[in-house]
Amino acid sequence: MALKIQATPPAVPPIDIGISEKDRTALAEGLQQLLSDTATLYLKTHNFHWNVTGPMFQTLHQMFETQYNELWQAEDEIAERIRALGVPVVASNGEWSQLSAVPEEKGVPDATEMVRRLVRDHETVVRTARKLFVVADSANDESTADLLTQRLQIHEKTAWMLRSLLA
Repeated sequence: MALKIQATPPAVPPIDIGISEKDRTALAEGLQQLLSDTATLYLKTHNFHWNVTGPMFQTLHQMFETQYNELWQAEDEIAERIRALGVPVVASNGEWSQLSAVPEEKGVPDATEMVRRLVRDHETVVRTARKLFVVADSANDESTADLLTQRLQIHEKTAWMLRSLLA
């Protein structure tokens, strides 16, 4: 039996997941903002892990490692949701820094200031995720809403734990 060789590949079927193209685009734009915030926070947390010093070194070093590992995993989940919506993922530090509401870190603050900045930044990510809920709800996108719920829980808990170190 001879193999059939196609001169041109078959057309890719259109995405038909019950969410309009307009809504998929709006969702992907919001998720890209969330991804940019997450990537910037990942880099900052990893930076703090490497550079923390002082009496709380061991505690903060380990805490920051746990946090940046979680953020790294989150980047993948968010990016894969963007792709499932049929939109390419923006994945460069330059583009992320332009989209992110989380400021990039310059220099090395002391340990207490690291914790303060991470509290602020986790709460920034919470606000980004919360804004996207409106879009997910109006598009009946339970998958994105579930992802947002998970991200909210993690960032709110992390901000609480970090804030507790400052009390």
